[in-house]
Amino acid sequence: MSALILDGKAVAKHREQQLHTAVEKLRADGGVKPVLATILVGSDPASATYVQMKANACERVGMGSVRVDMPQATTTDELLAVIDQLNRDSDICGILLQHPVPAQIDERRCFDAIAIAKDVDGVTTRGFGLMAMGEAAFGSATPAGIMTLLRHYDIPLAGKHAVVVGRSPILGKPMAAMLLNANATVTICHSRTVDLAQQVARADIVVGAVGQPELIKAEWISAGAVVVDAGYHPGGVGDIEKTGLAERVAALTPVPGGVGPMTINALISQTLDAALQR
Repeated sequence: MSALILDGKAVAKHREQQLHTAVEKLRADGGVKPVLATILVGSDPASATYVQMKANACERVGMGSVRVDMPQATTTDELLAVIDQLNRDSDICGILLQHPVPAQIDERRCFDAIAIAKDVDGVTTRGFGLMAMGEAAFGSATPAGIMTLLRHYDIPLAGKHAVVVGRSPILGKPMAAMLLNANATVTICHSRTVDLAQQVARADIVVGAVGQPELIKAEWISAGAVVVDAGYHPGGVGDIEKTGLAERVAALTPVPGGVGPMTINALISQTLDAALQR
C-alpha cells in the first residue's frame, strides 16, 4: 500500500484561485477590499518570514495587507494600544498577532483584546469557546486548515478514533474540538502522557501537534491510519517520525508542504469571510 499524500501546497494553490475570484466579485459588488493587519513584535527571523508569507498570500488573491512592526522591548500596554487602534480601523478586516511574542508581554491578554469580528487567526478565548460549542466563530488557523485539507481529500472523520498529540490553546485543543464537532471520537495526549505509544497505536487518525521533533515514532502508528503532522523543525522534520510510514498508512501529510500552506490559506480565507460579514 502506498499512502495518499495530503498535498497542502497544491490544495492551497487551488483554493487561492477560488479566493481570488471571490475577492474580485466582492469588489465588483461594491464590498470592502479585505485587508489583513499583521503585528510583529521583535526581530525573530522565522516570525518575520511567516509574516511576509502571509502578506504575499494576501497579494496573490487580491487582498490588502498592513504590517505593524514593533520593537523587542514593547510592553503589554503598548501592544494593547496598537490592537485597539486596529480594532477601531474600519479598513482592517482581520488582525494577526504573530506568535510568539517576547517574554515580557502578556500574550493571552493581547490575543483576547482582538475584536471577535477581526479574530481571523482564531486565537481569542471567546472565539475558541464559540467554536467548541458549534457556534459561528473563526477557528484557529492551523486546525482550520487541517480540517479543510481532510475534507478536500474526503477523509472520513465520523466515528473514527482521532488521537491529537498536543494541547496548546491555538493548535492541540482547537484541533480536538473541531474533530469532535465532526463526529470523531477524540483522545488528547501530550508529551507527558504515560502510555503515549499505546494511545497512538489505537488511532485511526493521528495529529502531531506537540512541537517536539519526531516525538511520535513511526512504529507506534497502526497500518491504515491517516497521519497529519503539524510540526516543522530545523532539518525539515515534523513532530512525527516518517520512516516507513508511506508504505503502510492510508494517508500522510508531507513536511514541509502539508499543513503549513493550509494554515496561511485558512487565515486569508477567514479574512475574506470577515469582509463578507461586514
